[in-house]
Amino acid sequence: MRVTEIETIRLDAFPNILWVRIQTDQDITGLGETFYGSHAAEAHIHQTIAPYLIGKDPRDIERHQDHLVGYLGFGGSGAEVRGRSAIDIALWDILAKSVGLPLCSVLGGKVRESIPVYNTCAGYSYVQTRPTQGTANFGLDAKQGQFEDLQGFLTRADAVAESLLEMGITAMKIWPFDYAAEKTGGQFISTADLRAGLEPFVKIRKAVGDRIDVMAELHSLWNRPTAIRIARELEPFNPLWVEDPVFMDHMDSIGHVARATRAPIAVGETRGLLADFRYLLDLNALSLLIMDLSWCGGISEARKIAHLAAAYHTPVAFHDCSGPVVLAVSTHLALHTRNCFVQEMVRAFYYGWYAEVVDGLPVLEQGQLRVGDTPGIGVELKPDLLTRPDCRRRITGTADV
Repeated sequence: MRVTEIETIRLDAFPNILWVRIQTDQDITGLGETFYGSHAAEAHIHQTIAPYLIGKDPRDIERHQDHLVGYLGFGGSGAEVRGRSAIDIALWDILAKSVGLPLCSVLGGKVRESIPVYNTCAGYSYVQTRPTQGTANFGLDAKQGQFEDLQGFLTRADAVAESLLEMGITAMKIWPFDYAAEKTGGQFISTADLRAGLEPFVKIRKAVGDRIDVMAELHSLWNRPTAIRIARELEPFNPLWVEDPVFMDHMDSIGHVARATRAPIAVGETRGLLADFRYLLDLNALSLLIMDLSWCGGISEARKIAHLAAAYHTPVAFHDCSGPVVLAVSTHLALHTRNCFVQEMVRAFYYGWYAEVVDGLPVLEQGQLRVGDTPGIGVELKPDLLTRPDCRRRITGTADV
């Protein structure tokens, strides 16, 4: 089997997302995905990866790893790593399809039949139209259905919690401190803004008690002393974790925060490759590592990170607030990974735009995700997606290298 063509696909309606399809001479196509900086990741794929990979056997996944980045861009989660991640996912899709098995079986089989989910309380258009993480990209003006959970947790967090429990979902993540962070650049939070940020947690605990776990997302927006202050104020609400309290460029600060509060600290989704996560684990202070499979190097790297975390007796979780392919792949990996106990999802995405662009999403039932027996990752782009007027396609084939 040989790679004959690599295609990248973007939609104007979803400018942050990039899909990759790898074609082979045996009529097997692998699908991958990454998110944010789609143009830059696309350029890396066609400029650096395609000339190497075309003509090679796509099933030799580990052999290809060192050639998917280049001389620069070998750390972090920059364009090179995001491009590598999408390609790696597509290669695993090809491998699993070539032997007629679902991805989780090719990885070594399941350790569980389904995985509990937590709902990241975004709305249907969260971070959809701008390449930024901030309140201007919350998508609050684009209401589309009953699961506008971002507006929900800001104004009626108790009702959102009750709605999730009715679906069998027993954990939710919210980020009510972001507006306060933007006021001061994350350098200070007033007592009034701190109390306002805590109000959704008050409502949730008053309405449903401890029947639902709550996570606080801080989006790496705060300096160290303010992050510690917020984490300590969250302690009485018994959060399952507090996520990304400080900017992820100085690992020691994360350790200082984790040791200064009783609230569990979880980090990692914006980092990339094994070495980054080794530094985090060496802090010996974290309660959870989070990986985004489209940012950390793909399935190959995420497996290594998860195994390393297991040696530190640290659980892992896989990020989903980006695209449907990553949700599907993450579910397969979560079903296979012993030290993973929960999978992130966004119900507004799952019942909204994810279902508009792909077929074959993992099945959600009573707060649990499971996959079927379809070979590969189980999802494919809808056929009519490629005929949309806002579809942008770029192809590098054998004749181009």
